[in-house]
Amino acid sequence: MSPSKSMGGNQTWITEVTLLGFQVEPALEFVLFGLFSLFYTLTLLGNGVILGLVCLDCRLHSPMYFFLSHLAVIDMSYASNNVPKMLANLVSQNRTISFVPCLMQTYLYLAFAHAECLILVVMSYDRYVAICHPLHYSVIMSWRVCMVLAATSWVFSCLLALVHLVLILRLPFCGPHEVNHFFCEILSVLRLACGDTGLNQLVIFAACVFILVGPLCLVLVSYTRILFAVLKIQSGEGRRKAFSTCSSHLGVVGLFFGSAIVMYMAPKSSHPEEQQKVLSLFYSLFNPMLNPLIYSLRNAEVKGALRRVLCKEGPT
Repeated sequence: MSPSKSMGGNQTWITEVTLLGFQVEPALEFVLFGLFSLFYTLTLLGNGVILGLVCLDCRLHSPMYFFLSHLAVIDMSYASNNVPKMLANLVSQNRTISFVPCLMQTYLYLAFAHAECLILVVMSYDRYVAICHPLHYSVIMSWRVCMVLAATSWVFSCLLALVHLVLILRLPFCGPHEVNHFFCEILSVLRLACGDTGLNQLVIFAACVFILVGPLCLVLVSYTRILFAVLKIQSGEGRRKAFSTCSSHLGVVGLFFGSAIVMYMAPKSSHPEEQQKVLSLFYSLFNPMLNPLIYSLRNAEVKGALRRVLCKEGPT
């Protein structure tokens, strides 16, 4: 099959591309396959447990865990969009992917990444209201408000990802037919275009400011105010509980926003494509795997819910 076909005039449309992935020795590829398979399994298992606990335990039916369940869904979807193809390519000589599924992978990757940014901001706002305005928490964070915030995050993320996709589709693609990445990451896909990608790069930068820098500033403002409120708490137990809940969330925020900002906004290194692979692997696989561990290890309510579920299923 020809790797490209005419679209009229001088434009061409790539029908398939090759994902170069990690260009390492064959023996190391099998080691990476085993390691990444374990990480992917832990990602699905950990986030699945979080999602199951929130659904099964009535004590976790609160806004904080409602948003945490959305984060678990995003992390499972995010990893499942990128990792299975990467694993298949590590043990296969045929590393091609049709261009339409490649673009769909780009779209889903962007949509889930945007959604995670916004959900993390909503979670920080929820903690700010809970700690700084506890008497008005049930009114401010009503279930109607929670549903609107979650739905808005998802809809806006999908629409913003669609803008990127439409801008990609306007470009002519005439080669090369190799993506130097383990999935169809947007910057790597744009390198396949033989037209001007200036508008695409401008929109990507603007989106980073809006979806990364803006939310990160909101999170930092929220936690600065939370810190001052926590320091005023007289009860040592209350202070410890507040710090435990907030430190777990800050850990997740730091991992995700830090790697994404370095990826898309920091100056490129002398080996930008290899740097992008490592960073993409970090927030495509490591971050989704670490999120449930951070929440379960630092959150007494989640550990308590897990014990209650295990005791119910154990022998009576």
